[in-house]
Amino acid sequence: MFAVIKTGGKQYKVASGDILRIEKVTGNAGDTVQFNEILMVGGDKPVIGTPAVAGAAVQAEILEQGKGPKLINYVKRRRKHSSQRKKGHRQQITVLRVTDILAKGADKSGVAAALNGKGFVPSEEPAKKPAAKKPAAKKAVAEKAAAEKPAAKKAAPKKAAKAEAKPAAKKAAPKKKAPAKKAADK
Repeated sequence: MFAVIKTGGKQYKVASGDILRIEKVTGNAGDTVQFNEILMVGGDKPVIGTPAVAGAAVQAEILEQGKGPKLINYVKRRRKHSSQRKKGHRQQITVLRVTDILAKGADKSGVAAALNGKGFVPSEEPAKKPAAKKPAAKKAVAEKAAAEKPAAKKAAPKKAAKAEAKPAAKKAAPKKKAPAKKAADK
């Protein structure tokens, strides 16, 4: 049995056990992904989709996330412009092995769909949260302490408090001298 899948703007004919190098797909090495855009399922009874086969899927295991070979794009314009440009590019790819081709029942498989463009996904470890503090108990303690203390008098007038809060004055930067006139200007 074989299938024709569409991913990354390209079409691939795959069979169980095939190893593919395709455009970057979400997931880490060892994860299983499912391609849901199946254009054709071949075998005893070939099924051609219009444009996709409903309920069909291809499951694959990600072997590796990486980059392809470096491609160099060199452009030279001749005649009057004489400009040149050279730039390189390494396409991000995913290497995977096709494990299963499902002609029906892809909706119930429970495998994550393959999404293009995401690549490596960091593993999500449960973050340790500090124990929740009880705000009601703190308020009760604060209210008791406030009730026991007598009212405090004002320590200083406002002007004195402002004077203490101001930082020390900064020194002014020396002024720059004007450049000397050249003899030719005279």
